[in-house]
Amino acid sequence: MEAPLYPDFPLAPSTPPGGQPAFWVGPRHLAGDDGRLYDTVADTLAGLGWTSLTIVRGRHEPDEAPEDRQVLRSTVLHISPDTLRWAQWSLADEPFHLGDLPIAWQISARAETSTPLAQWSAYFTPDVPGEAVADFLVALDARDQPAVPLAGPELVLDAVAAHGWLRDIDQPHVAATDPTFTSHISLGEVPPLIQDVDPRALTTEADEAGPVGWQAWAEPALGAPCLWAASFGSSVPHDLVAAFAASLSSTAPVLRRVVPEATRERLLRAPA
Repeated sequence: MEAPLYPDFPLAPSTPPGGQPAFWVGPRHLAGDDGRLYDTVADTLAGLGWTSLTIVRGRHEPDEAPEDRQVLRSTVLHISPDTLRWAQWSLADEPFHLGDLPIAWQISARAETSTPLAQWSAYFTPDVPGEAVADFLVALDARDQPAVPLAGPELVLDAVAAHGWLRDIDQPHVAATDPTFTSHISLGEVPPLIQDVDPRALTTEADEAGPVGWQAWAEPALGAPCLWAASFGSSVPHDLVAAFAASLSSTAPVLRRVVPEATRERLLRAPA
């Protein structure tokens, strides 16, 4: 267990005039999303020149005032300039769950504009550090061909090992964990409903092994609910997963005003 850098400064002091105080905290993989997962990612996409569209579903009666309209569901979709990649904020749109947590962001890419089908998709729940999702998107945006693999899976494990994560003793080539054994990344069978161009994602029988893809999650205590989870379809290029993994495992502190209750005692912190 890690101790606060400045124990005399409470992590959640009373809110001063002008807003909640900020702290530099670490490790990043346990710092949560600061309640700003949408804003962090959306700001990154706006900086990359992606277009955002808001899709609103609801009921509108004749002669009804706009403020009385019943909005049932809403989704925000961000599309890259070449339309080969897109990111969907689906938390308000009845998302499916991953590790008992709702999906917040779904990021997809296709090989060419002639097909509407995604080549692969990646999924992120709330409390995934926004910096890691943003770095994944920056790497995706920089690719000329977002669906073409450029490297092998070893790149992902090298990325976290460079920041002190430990390779799994029994599966050193497919899994690693942080030194406190709370956050994990593993190449294994993809959970149900993960969209991918690999036909096995839809045709695998219950007693058959399905396609494999990268999964990452944080489990603050053995048997406790996951803090966050991320899932990558089997066709997601390994170098993009490595960009996410490198950012997730980074030792650089991140700025937070709100931290997860489940990990607050594990975080190093200093007033900003």
